[in-house]
Amino acid sequence: MSETSISHLLGHLGTAAASAVIINPSTGKRIYELPQLSAEQVAEAATKSAKQQPEWAAKPVSERAEVLLKLHDLMVDNQDRLLDLLQLETGKARSHAFEEFAGSLGAARYYGKGAAKFMARKRTRAGVPVLTKTWVERSPVGLVGIITPWNYPLALTMLDVLPALAAGNVVLQKADNQTALTTLFARQLAVQAGLPDWAWTIVVGDGAEVGNAVTDNSNYVAFTGSTATGRRVAERASARLIGYSLELGGKNPMIVLEGANLKHAAELAMAGAFGSAGQLCVSIERVYVPNHLKDRFLSELATKMKSMQVGRSDQFDFDMGTLTGKSQLDRVSGFVDDALSNGSTLVSGGRALSETGPFFYAPTVFTDVPESAKLSRLEVFGPVLDVEGYDSLEEAIKMANDTELGLNASVVGPVSKALRVASQLDAGSVNINEGFRATFASMASPMGGMKLSGKGRRNGAEGILRFTEARTIGLASGLLRLPLRGKDYVRMAPLMMLLMKVLRRLPF
Repeated sequence: MSETSISHLLGHLGTAAASAVIINPSTGKRIYELPQLSAEQVAEAATKSAKQQPEWAAKPVSERAEVLLKLHDLMVDNQDRLLDLLQLETGKARSHAFEEFAGSLGAARYYGKGAAKFMARKRTRAGVPVLTKTWVERSPVGLVGIITPWNYPLALTMLDVLPALAAGNVVLQKADNQTALTTLFARQLAVQAGLPDWAWTIVVGDGAEVGNAVTDNSNYVAFTGSTATGRRVAERASARLIGYSLELGGKNPMIVLEGANLKHAAELAMAGAFGSAGQLCVSIERVYVPNHLKDRFLSELATKMKSMQVGRSDQFDFDMGTLTGKSQLDRVSGFVDDALSNGSTLVSGGRALSETGPFFYAPTVFTDVPESAKLSRLEVFGPVLDVEGYDSLEEAIKMANDTELGLNASVVGPVSKALRVASQLDAGSVNINEGFRATFASMASPMGGMKLSGKGRRNGAEGILRFTEARTIGLASGLLRLPLRGKDYVRMAPLMMLLMKVLRRLPF
């Protein structure tokens, strides 16, 4: 992207006293300097946007939804530019950039087509049939704060921003410094599609200062990131009595069943663990295999990993790209060093690929990882996989559930047995004969975590309704009057009791 194009995108942010140097993670070279806004600037932007929110909410939902569909088409027209930006800022392989792009299109299409249905006033069962009627309608909360991370800047933006806008809200989004260009370009396309310039405001800067300012000035906040930070967001939002949704960390298991095709299972484990270099909240970090099949599975996995291509290209040449910065490289290296020092067995990888680029790391597999190793229980968020054996299916399920986190899980093997296992896993999403894409790609299915992996759900009807307030409207029909005074109950109470007995026997 040219300096002129970058300057044009950054113009939306305004001026700031400080800036941060943003680098290309594939090369380590400087791309540009990003303005760093203050809490005061965020508050000012929030106030300005909130004042104009009623104008956006007053538009028919069909008009708001049409903007999303036009955005969808503009994204298709700009596919290569969006893929280039994703790779420039995250360093992910072209294939994983495309997966993210496809998911983003799914959000625009789903809420563009479905928003009117989700937001429509709906008739509900009346408490006193014949005498009353009731409906529920939805109204936007106002200003929605959205805080997105660096690993999936386009998909996670679209999954939260678009339903919030379709519901009639305006959005104040804190984009991560590392991936601000991708988010700014997506916003530019939305404005081109007909979104008012003030309806979607992007801010950047220090995570704590700007993130807190977004929470403090919004009517609802949607956060994606670590469990530790999510706790602080929840506490801050709760203190203001505003709603929030959180998509947090995962220590996601895969259970390989008896009867599974081990070659295919090994391929699925690789794809589930090393997509976007493992920098994905739903990526697979633990695999459990029957003990008598463990050596065969590890052999298949090691053989397949020899053919994995790691590098950078704007074509579909590589299976995995780079980690997104030094902090990520240090984090992954720390987990590997700790696992080795605690006696874990290294099957494959376990080293930085400095000959390829400054932050590339080899896809890594361990086994026989003891409880004392961090890898046993903590989320790596990198290309490191732990493969362990089990003797019984009950033991495998117990080990899979033995974590404070519960975001995603996978079961590989015969479908009927896999379905029974899936229903016993403490995870918001469970994929059968897939790592994470079967659930992650379904816009109609709620996505979120159990336990410490989050609160609330994105996608589906809930993905847009979380940004609304429910209003119930009741109507006295006028055919018969409800009793108003004590003497009215002399006549009405027996009739109402008869009605209650009839309702008891009718189907729900």
